[in-house]
Amino acid sequence: MRFLSGTSSDGVREQLFTLDGIPGVLWTPDGGGAATRPLVLLGHGGGRHKKDPEVSALAHRLVTACGYAAVCVDVPAHGDRPQVEEYARLAVENQARVEAGEELAPLIAEFQARVARRTVPEWRAVLDAVRELGHVGPGPVGYWGVSLGCGLGVPFVAAEPRVRAAVLGLGGAHASADAAARITVPVQFLVQWDDERVPREQSLALFDALASKEKTLHAAPGGHGELPAFELDSAVSFFSRHLGPGWLSTAPARWTRAGAERVRRSSGPPQKVRPQLLM
Repeated sequence: MRFLSGTSSDGVREQLFTLDGIPGVLWTPDGGGAATRPLVLLGHGGGRHKKDPEVSALAHRLVTACGYAAVCVDVPAHGDRPQVEEYARLAVENQARVEAGEELAPLIAEFQARVARRTVPEWRAVLDAVRELGHVGPGPVGYWGVSLGCGLGVPFVAAEPRVRAAVLGLGGAHASADAAARITVPVQFLVQWDDERVPREQSLALFDALASKEKTLHAAPGGHGELPAFELDSAVSFFSRHLGPGWLSTAPARWTRAGAERVRRSSGPPQKVRPQLLM
């Protein structure tokens, strides 16, 4: 792992890094020395990147409210990673199939399953490297990811025994049901009731396929891109219950609109337009 830069703001230290050609960002409490703390891996959405405003906002909240570490990496063909000719070709082919009348959801699921075969070992390598850092340590691990982050996250959580709890959602069962049946950790699952990209019945089928004894379904009205902002706070509460206290001994920081806006501005605009069928 090679660190490229480091900045601090509002009690959060942000470090950009690369690991075997994988660009990522790590958030930890500013000024925190050697410690073992919970770590949450964040999976960004399709067409997004490691510093997407939603991802950055959740990372800052996990650090300031819980004393956790959070990490996110660009998935293939996103953010600072080069275009993948195979993915670009499939995106064009799938778009043509949709315009010809085929259902969108199975094509998305098939595409995400293909990408997951690459990202699961990448993310496991990232966990290995980050947990060796003195200011993170080998603490409990959580996972958060919706949309593409769910499509890639379900097989990752199923394959990674270090993950103790996961927030997933905006994904369907077409390609993930088999992997979901191997997930037994607590799961909080998010559904948009009017999702135009993932049919409601497919989301509910994926929730049903999860083998977790403790799983909760959060359903809200609205489309695929209209996930309520309060679900970020809900995710923080969920992880604090299942991953335990972090390194900070102070009371949880208050998450204000002004603070969230600072995170949004610092995250910058989306970096590159990517194949939307990865969403």
